[in-house]
Amino acid sequence: MSLRTGGPGRIPETTRRIAKAALPQGSLAIRVRDALGELFRDEDFADLFPQRGRPALPPAVLALVSILQFAEGLSDRQAVLAARARIDWKYALGLELEDPGFDHPVLSEFRDRLVDGSAETRITDAVLAAASEAGLLKSRGRQRTDSTHVLSAVRGLNRLELVGETLRATLNALAVAAPRWLAELADDEWFKRYSYRIEDYRLPQAKTERIDKGNEIGKDGMRLLQAVFHPTAPGWLRQVPAVEMLRRTWVQEFQIENNVVRWRHPKNIPPAGQRLVSPYDSVARTGSKRDTDWSGWKVHITETCEPDHPNLITHVLTTTAPIHDVQVTDAIHEGLAEQNLLPTEHFVDSGYTEARVLVSAQRDYGIAIVGPVQGTAAWQAKDGDGFTQESFTIDWQAKEVSCPNGKRSRGWSASNSQTGAPVIRVWFSINDCRPCPVRSQCTRGTGRIGRRLTFRNREELEALRKAREEQKMDEWRRRYQSRAGIESTISQGVRQMGLRRSRYHGVAKTHLQHQFTAAALNLSRIDAWITETPRGSSRTSHFRRLRAVH
Repeated sequence: MSLRTGGPGRIPETTRRIAKAALPQGSLAIRVRDALGELFRDEDFADLFPQRGRPALPPAVLALVSILQFAEGLSDRQAVLAARARIDWKYALGLELEDPGFDHPVLSEFRDRLVDGSAETRITDAVLAAASEAGLLKSRGRQRTDSTHVLSAVRGLNRLELVGETLRATLNALAVAAPRWLAELADDEWFKRYSYRIEDYRLPQAKTERIDKGNEIGKDGMRLLQAVFHPTAPGWLRQVPAVEMLRRTWVQEFQIENNVVRWRHPKNIPPAGQRLVSPYDSVARTGSKRDTDWSGWKVHITETCEPDHPNLITHVLTTTAPIHDVQVTDAIHEGLAEQNLLPTEHFVDSGYTEARVLVSAQRDYGIAIVGPVQGTAAWQAKDGDGFTQESFTIDWQAKEVSCPNGKRSRGWSASNSQTGAPVIRVWFSINDCRPCPVRSQCTRGTGRIGRRLTFRNREELEALRKAREEQKMDEWRRRYQSRAGIESTISQGVRQMGLRRSRYHGVAKTHLQHQFTAAALNLSRIDAWITETPRGSSRTSHFRRLRAVH
């Protein structure tokens, strides 16, 4: 399909007149159109369409329909019906009243084009650009970030269900791709075992019976893999995605002992964050945070937090579930820099802070990260009267460390931590530590070695110590109150737009869903700002009010 221009332009007079008469108070779609004008132009999506072919629907219309769809939590069919029948949507889209609309599969095709062209962020970028032109977005202000879990669009499976459903999915794929080849290979038992979804069968409950059932499935799957990779089999069979998924799952779940396929022991399989969880999504993984375990993704939302401007989402990042928050702090800053939306202060929780990030954010982007940093986990700190790293004096020029008892270290070595971060290791002589009168407050060594310390480079260590001291002060606590409210943004996305459940398979389309969600939330925030709707305050229970009164 080629690009056909003709997206949201001047609002037809008939549409304008009837919309104003029917909805004198307006609606979100009408008010946002009046305040921001045209959010998209067809030319913004020109690179996603070929030069020749049957003209496609204007992408500017599809982009705005998609945002309004998420703003109201509609399905594709419902969104298309709204664009065809609702006067306020026609007003926002700049369509004639008699415009016939389009069929719902067009929205799915448009999403595919955005994903294939790596154009997911163009949706939120356009909304933010319009908000900036309207004076609703402050540059180099304050922003805050938090994350939440997102369930993948696949059903949770235990190990037995996973291998059974993976083999069934592969047989179905090969039945379409190579029916004659598979018919010669399959026997009657396969048709009995894998003709229906695995949950439709009555699976054994006893542990030994489940193991035997798993071994049976593993043997059948290995037989299929051996046939696919046999020299006489068509080479293109190995390129079928379902076959590759079967191979990866069998490597994960089974092993061969004395030419017999056996289920791996639970201790001999990859950790949860690396395991495949479904044959229908090769990227989704299992994550864990506090008491919550889920399979899917994690979304990181960054928004402005100025009291005299609407709180607008400036950046959205989607990762697999096991990725820790601190691993994406730099990526968030990089994304904000590309949009020219960097803040001067960035409010985060402790998951996003570490010494390296504190330094890199200030050095590379001029951002002051405001968030609690974790204290030391050493037993000396827990005892209260022990000597932690802060009790030692470091002479960076001489490369020496002095202990609280005045003794100097005997060694200084640059090294790397278990995670690959550069660290400095120092140690004290046993001849100084053994007779020390306060040794019990410093080390629990057996007496054959002295105290050993591992710390970061000077810049990171000083930044970490400074942050730990600042967060003890009342002024820092008052400053950190600006972070309050990001949870309500996540709650709004969850309640109104299904933020915690992916509509699509794969991280790319899930990320696109989050971009549409962010754009829709921004329109909702802008509409609330236009109508002077007061921001919600923290709820106070009746029981808590009782204490305040009495």
